[in-house]
Amino acid sequence: MSRGLRAALLLVLLPLLVVAMLAANIWWFGHRDDNAPADAAIILGAAAWNGRPSPVFRERIRHAVSLYEAGRVELLIFTGGQAPGEPLAESVAGARYAIHHGVPATDVLCEQASADTLNNLRGAAAIVESEAIGRVLVVSDPLHLRRAVTMARDLGLDAHPSPTATSRFQGMRAKSDFLWAEVRQYGGYLLQRPFLDPSANPSAIGPCEPLD
Repeated sequence: MSRGLRAALLLVLLPLLVVAMLAANIWWFGHRDDNAPADAAIILGAAAWNGRPSPVFRERIRHAVSLYEAGRVELLIFTGGQAPGEPLAESVAGARYAIHHGVPATDVLCEQASADTLNNLRGAAAIVESEAIGRVLVVSDPLHLRRAVTMARDLGLDAHPSPTATSRFQGMRAKSDFLWAEVRQYGGYLLQRPFLDPSANPSAIGPCEPLD
C-alpha cells in the first residue's frame, strides 16, 4: 500500500473512529446511575406547554421526585427559562408539578433565565453556590448526561449522573437520532471547552412562582 493511500485511509478512518468513541462514551455514561446520596438534584429543563411540563420534562421531574421521596436528595433545583408565548418559565412549571406531587415548596429552587443545557447549569451553579450545596445529581434523559455532567463539572460542580428510567425517547429510531445529535453537540462542546467561561449566572436565580 502506497504512503499516499495509507494517508488517505487515515484521514477517512480517524474521524470515524473519533465519532465511534464519542458515541460509545455517551451511551455508556448514560446508563450509569450514581446511587450515593446527594444534597440536591438539578433537573435540566425541557419544554413546558401552556404552563405544563412536556412529556419529556415530566419524566425528568418524576424521576427527581422519586429521588427526593427515597431520601437520595434533599433539594430539587429546576432549570429553564420562559419561552416566547408561554405563561411560565420551564423551571416554574416543573417546580409546580413537583409540589403538586408532594415535594414541599421549601425544598424546591428555580433558575429562570436559561434556554440551553450550559446555561441551565450556569444558573443552577449560582444556586448551588448561594445555598452552599455540595454534591449534586444531574437529572436528564440518559443520552443527554455525558455532555451535561461534563459541563456541570467544568463549572465547578460536584456533579454525578442520574438518568431517567422512563425516558420518552424509546425505540431504536428515537434513540439513534438522540445519540447522533449528542455526538455532534458533545463533540462541538469539547472543541469549545478551552474557551469556556466557567462563571455561574446569579441573575438566573428566581422564585418558584406562581405555585398555585
